[in-house]
Amino acid sequence: MAIADRVFSGDTLRVGYRFQRHWDNSMAYAFYCCEVGAGLFFVSLLLDNLAGMVLGLLLVSTGKPYFHLTHMGVPMKSWRAMLRPDRSWISRGLLGLMGMVGFGVLALLVMVFGEGNSPTELWGLKLLAGGCALVCATYQGFAMSHSSAIAIWNSAIMPLSSLLYALSSGLALAMLLLPADTAAGLAPILLLLLLGLALVQLMFLHAGWHGGPGARTSIELLLQTFYARWYLGVTVTAGIALPALLTWAAPTSILAQLLSGIGVLAGFFAWRLLIFKIGVYEPIMTMNPFAPGR
Repeated sequence: MAIADRVFSGDTLRVGYRFQRHWDNSMAYAFYCCEVGAGLFFVSLLLDNLAGMVLGLLLVSTGKPYFHLTHMGVPMKSWRAMLRPDRSWISRGLLGLMGMVGFGVLALLVMVFGEGNSPTELWGLKLLAGGCALVCATYQGFAMSHSSAIAIWNSAIMPLSSLLYALSSGLALAMLLLPADTAAGLAPILLLLLLGLALVQLMFLHAGWHGGPGARTSIELLLQTFYARWYLGVTVTAGIALPALLTWAAPTSILAQLLSGIGVLAGFFAWRLLIFKIGVYEPIMTMNPFAPGR
């Protein structure tokens, strides 16, 4: 059945597919800031790049809270979200975010001012901050994958894509903040991450197309409607294929690194928006609009 034949019931009482719109643009911006910032901080932490660590912390500590609060109906009660880490990935993520910012700032202070501190103390802070950054980079994908009502999200591909996009975006940004020779040495790692993203996209399309009716409808929306130009043009071509080609052909070129970084960030941004836009709830009952008697 083509996408033109699908029944979208919207806010009516008809049986059909309904779009999720509870998580929309503001949440996509929050997810994006958190994952890019966490990825940049984690990569910069490994490379001892202070500028990248500071920028990553700023993205996570300002962009994510701001867009989350613009989404919430009662911002003054937002602190309650961290009270159930035993059952909620949102709670775990918020605790991870607090840990990343707290331990990250302490690690920065020790790296800048703590010349007399022992290496063990610094590595302990780095380990804690890096672990919290990985939580921030993945927990949103885990939160989405728990949504059994939205089939296209209900997959291990969601946290995997969050992690790979966070690391690839963070590395692409970090390469712009490093000396050219150091950045060129990181090009093979970026290529591997981009290859991982390409495989994740293939897995995502395959799993959705051969999944339930809601998942297949989401893939049809992605490939057969106006969303296709953004997915194929920005997420796939500009966000994966072009950066991989530039990184492989000119790993030492500053211009190629700049264009590659812009492409990766743009592709990830389009993916973050699209994955919310194409989310549809599973239909309550099986339906066929062309069945006899309808």
